[in-house]
Amino acid sequence: MRADTAVETIQHEMTVFARRARASASRLHPELSLVSYTLLGHLEERDGCRATDLAAHYALDKSTVSRQVAALERAGLIERRPDPADHRVQVLHLTDAGRSILGQVTVSRRAAVGERLAEWSQEDLERFAGYLVRYNSWSGPADRP
Repeated sequence: MRADTAVETIQHEMTVFARRARASASRLHPELSLVSYTLLGHLEERDGCRATDLAAHYALDKSTVSRQVAALERAGLIERRPDPADHRVQVLHLTDAGRSILGQVTVSRRAAVGERLAEWSQEDLERFAGYLVRYNSWSGPADRP
């Protein structure tokens, strides 16, 4: 396979992957979109952060993050707390309900991915995981604002 054909195939398959991820998110938890799940996961990993940090990390417009944050707050999944280092700054944190839903969805997502990969060899799983980590860790010109 030529390099340009391989790149086209990769791009196509990543699009299919993203569409499936969005579709499965609504099946796993109807009120929690893939974007919401991702934001909750980031807040859990970082033990809270500012909305501007979320926008920068995911290269999203601040208004997009604002709408998502407002919806998550209305649903009682996140809350704002003053930053202990600077009380003018609000830091977003998961609520107990947010942590619970994130945990449930994470278990469901892992089970769904595990089922899809059940027939893969350990070597294939490790290679695929390594390729995804390598791909997602690259911060070239396209990733910069």
